[in-house]
Amino acid sequence: MFDRSKKGERALLLQPHWVGENDPTALEEFVELTRSAGATVVGTLSARIERPNPKFFIGTGKAAELAEQRIALDADLILVNHSLSPVQERNLEKLTECRVVDRTGLILDIFSQRARSHEGKLQVELAQLKHIATRLVRGWTHLDSQRGGAIGNRGPGETQLEMDRRLLAERVLQLSRRLDKVQVQREQARRSRVRNSVPLVALVGYTNAGKSTLFNTLTGAGVYAADQLFATLDPTLRRIEGLASGTFVLADTVGFIRDLPHDLIAAFKSTLAETRDADLLLHVVDASDPEHHSRMVEVENVLKEIGADDVPQVIIYNKLDRLPERKPHLEWTDGGTTPRVWMSAASGDGLEFLREAITRSLMRERVHHWLHVPAQSGRLRARLFELGLVASEKAEDAGWAMEIDAPRAMLEQLYGLPNGDGAWLKRELLAVPDAAAYNSTATPP
Repeated sequence: MFDRSKKGERALLLQPHWVGENDPTALEEFVELTRSAGATVVGTLSARIERPNPKFFIGTGKAAELAEQRIALDADLILVNHSLSPVQERNLEKLTECRVVDRTGLILDIFSQRARSHEGKLQVELAQLKHIATRLVRGWTHLDSQRGGAIGNRGPGETQLEMDRRLLAERVLQLSRRLDKVQVQREQARRSRVRNSVPLVALVGYTNAGKSTLFNTLTGAGVYAADQLFATLDPTLRRIEGLASGTFVLADTVGFIRDLPHDLIAAFKSTLAETRDADLLLHVVDASDPEHHSRMVEVENVLKEIGADDVPQVIIYNKLDRLPERKPHLEWTDGGTTPRVWMSAASGDGLEFLREAITRSLMRERVHHWLHVPAQSGRLRARLFELGLVASEKAEDAGWAMEIDAPRAMLEQLYGLPNGDGAWLKRELLAVPDAAAYNSTATPP
């Protein structure tokens, strides 16, 4: 065994790449991740992978070269830009006599540094414990012996490793229960927003695309923003007023990245629910990044994984201050349904185009309309109230006049109601034009 350095500040980066593939931006991004974690990059090493080596992931020759370079550079930490199995991680540590951390472990470390809220800390700890669970043997091999023999301790006993795994499993269960409670609270807050007819707009995008800067520009909230990956982690919500479409809530969410660990996605489900349940997504893109098209694909992949791929979007090409040849403007694609805004969140140039795009999108995706619900559709009436979609109601001789103010997508989910209620609702709402669906001065009957 060796003594692991507790500093972890001088990092040697290992960049594996498959035969026939060599993306130079992958290493650049990994360097930024390393710096975001607080380490100094002292060297990099590239390794071509034809098929993963079960022992080291990389070939034995390249592993030996990694050990030599680690000594030459006096690195106290090796970071691998790929997920490693516990065995591969342990074998590389033995060979290089240095602490080895894979991509998942590095991202988890960054998240643990950035989490500020109670919920964020719980989510990060849960993801870390799930990651550590398969690596416990590394720290307890010297204690892997059976207890027992003395009075009160006879029997098969329990190894230190088994005890540690049991305690870890209990902690995971405890964290999961706490997060379930937080998720219930978020669901109650969401229902309250719907009941009060307040749409939710969520900022999404690749990390470091400028989401928090744009959030501050729109709200003046003063959220921490920096030119680094995962500068902000905890979601922040603010009310915005003054648009023709009415008041809405803007949410700043965690940035996405390629190969985002699945444990993190699972742990942050309640936070990402702000994205899934949004009425509108503002997809922020760093227009100055030459790889912004591939970054957009990565974001779309994560949105699909969390079930938010069908939420309407406004595409925002940000950081035009770095592209002087580009001028702020608004354009509509996909037959005039998807707005694309070119602007600079840092300078505020083009902000008026973004406000116009948000206003028109919310007016199209939200229904503010009086429905004359017949008396025989009491179940439909109850369901509308249950979902918090009713702004007000008046009794009529033949039923109820109900003022509906809600996302069109939520109403469309009721089209499958039995006894003809769903079909009736669909006919009524199809008569409301998309472009004029939202009318803040809807006239009562």
